[in-house]
Amino acid sequence: MDRKRDYYDILEIHQNASDAEIKKAYRRLAMRYHPDKNPDDKEAEGRFKEVNEAYEVLSDPQKRATYDQFGHTMGSNGFAGFRTEGFGGLGDIFGDIFNDFFGGSAEARQRRPQRGSDLRYNLEISFENAAMGLQTEVEIPRMETCGECRGRRTEKGRSPERCPTCRGLGQVRYQQGFFSISRPCSHCNGEGVVITHPCKTCGGKGQVQAVRTISVKIPPGVETGTRLRLSGEGEAGMNNGQRGDLYVVIRVKDHEFFAREGNNILCEFPISFSQAALGDRIRVPTLHGPEMIEVKPGTQSGSVIILRGKGFPSLHGYSVGDQLVRIQVETPTHLNPRQRELLEEFTRISGEDVHPISRSFFEKVKGIFG
Repeated sequence: MDRKRDYYDILEIHQNASDAEIKKAYRRLAMRYHPDKNPDDKEAEGRFKEVNEAYEVLSDPQKRATYDQFGHTMGSNGFAGFRTEGFGGLGDIFGDIFNDFFGGSAEARQRRPQRGSDLRYNLEISFENAAMGLQTEVEIPRMETCGECRGRRTEKGRSPERCPTCRGLGQVRYQQGFFSISRPCSHCNGEGVVITHPCKTCGGKGQVQAVRTISVKIPPGVETGTRLRLSGEGEAGMNNGQRGDLYVVIRVKDHEFFAREGNNILCEFPISFSQAALGDRIRVPTLHGPEMIEVKPGTQSGSVIILRGKGFPSLHGYSVGDQLVRIQVETPTHLNPRQRELLEEFTRISGEDVHPISRSFFEKVKGIFG
């Protein structure tokens, strides 16, 4: 006769292991050698039986004490006569394993409060509103708790009835070889109850579709992609569960004159050749109204004039950006004879001092080519 293996060795634990360590070791090994995970594997089946036999003894304080004293010498009335087919007293630990296999016991699923779904709403706003902020209202279609049955799903005066298939347990047991497995009842979807007289308003769902008007505050400084969370404004939860949240996602329209770079506002402003040469005061639009700025004599195309504090506020209110006005000098076209004559005269009498940029450029080129 083959000598039986030591129960502590089978569970891969030391002799001083605590009850919690024994249970943890058993769960790990039982899942490893479970027949569903090792179909048609006789060796795994034998190890599974061995693990259960060891746990049956070591999980019982009295049996463990006897085993520690006498080992496997108890004969047919002791441990040698133990077999795993019955699995007596192992309901709790197998329930834990079922949770791992099937995602939670049926009892845990019965009428649990379920959090409502989160919702997303895409909101398009103007460039100005993105800078200044906005208070607006949006209409949100969402699921609401049925006002007729208050989420109970049944007609008034009626109650859900116990499921006749699982007898209210929410689970049914199936025999697979020597092993019994519990699974959610397909008749009641694991709830343990069935609705025989559904509410006529919601059709037994406990919820109805509705449209709600919700006020939304858009803070200054938002940009495309900014996501605002409105807690509790999503869909209603089932079985008195918590409401979901509403996420308002911002899209900012393009502006015909302004562009945004970080918290700064960019714009281009055309001026004439004479304004650039002689200097001038020009009226520039901003988000806060027109602003007079000075163009210095000799201003070149591409020069930037900064208007401090005329940009976007930071979303958290720590700072404010600037407005950057990029000057574009227009070259005159379609000259009449008198205009051409004056420009030609200007060219004849102009010295190098009136062309600082071109003079510097040609000096660099001359240096390159020697």
